[in-house]
Amino acid sequence: MKPSMLRRRQFQRILLIKPSAVGDVIHTLPILAKLRRRYPEAQIDWVLTPAIAELIGHHPALSNVVFFDRGVSGGLTAPARQWRDWLSGIGKMLADLWRTRYDLVIDLHGQFRSAILTLATHAPVRIGFDRPHLGPRSPLDRQLVPNAYRHGWTGAREGAWLAYTHRIPLPRSDIHAIDRYLWLVPMLGLDEGPAEFHVPIPPASESHIETLLSRYGLRRQSFAVVVPGTIWPTKHWHIEGFAAVARYLRGTGRGVVLAGSASERERCRAVANLAPGILDFSGQTTLSELAALIRHAELCVTNDSGSMHLTVALNRPVVSVFGPTDELWIGPYGRPEAVVRVQKECAPCYFRQLKDCPHDHACMRDVTPGMVIACIERVLSGARRISA
Repeated sequence: MKPSMLRRRQFQRILLIKPSAVGDVIHTLPILAKLRRRYPEAQIDWVLTPAIAELIGHHPALSNVVFFDRGVSGGLTAPARQWRDWLSGIGKMLADLWRTRYDLVIDLHGQFRSAILTLATHAPVRIGFDRPHLGPRSPLDRQLVPNAYRHGWTGAREGAWLAYTHRIPLPRSDIHAIDRYLWLVPMLGLDEGPAEFHVPIPPASESHIETLLSRYGLRRQSFAVVVPGTIWPTKHWHIEGFAAVARYLRGTGRGVVLAGSASERERCRAVANLAPGILDFSGQTTLSELAALIRHAELCVTNDSGSMHLTVALNRPVVSVFGPTDELWIGPYGRPEAVVRVQKECAPCYFRQLKDCPHDHACMRDVTPGMVIACIERVLSGARRISA
């Protein structure tokens, strides 16, 4: 199909592929909203992991969720039965994708596994990003360290671009992920309005958080959410820094709530041990309950993490510490004032493991609590001016 015909065609069965992670899925919400306005009667499904579907599955623009199991817990050492069950589930999923007869598939994940899902649909129109290009794409782009282009996002990976009938061009690299996704707009004739975020919070999740806040006396007190965890070890600001910020917030009369996944409980517990009087909700909330918690909060303080993007989507104040990743590419959207960074020639580097860093994690180690506290005061002062 010629590109010019895409803008005129009325697709009836649409599949969106962006299964994880939390921040990437939040970045995709504006595309979902625009697809629904462009195709009001269409079936629009989304491939999501179960944990993220717990939140996004309630979105009013979405018809169905296609659940995607990322893999077997335990990896190669998992029991053979677990592997057989997983492979059986994947086989059924691929068969279901083919039987649905999608006429448009949009793969914004751009990796081998998402390309397999794309091809399994046999859809006549399959859209995804073009192949990667290491280095700046425009003469006006910044020149980052080579490792940033090698490990950061620079296009569809692992040959995924071969699965698409139409490829989203990549004219430049200095652009946020959300704006990059919006390059889809002219291809399909979607509306050109600003990015729109709607985070659906189920009533049960709201009720659970209100009960927790009432139990600890926070329904009538301003409080901040502090999320010290994230997936990459290199994106972690140090525990002592988070604890110092928590003590400062407590000293201003605010409550402080630690939040995070079950895998982040140890890190949250370490922060709590250094900041008496703060509450630790880590491992006690689903994603939709975390969203409800953040929506009630005055502020969220975190690293580069899914909670940062969730806070922006909920239109709440946020402060985020950045080091190995690039805030222009994946920072808090439209909030450059919310980023705390120490400028280093080696950053952003996109190393994921601390053992790979030859500079003793200086990009995060050298961020001081005073820098974060000063950013908090600037962000909250700006929020008060806007609301006045």
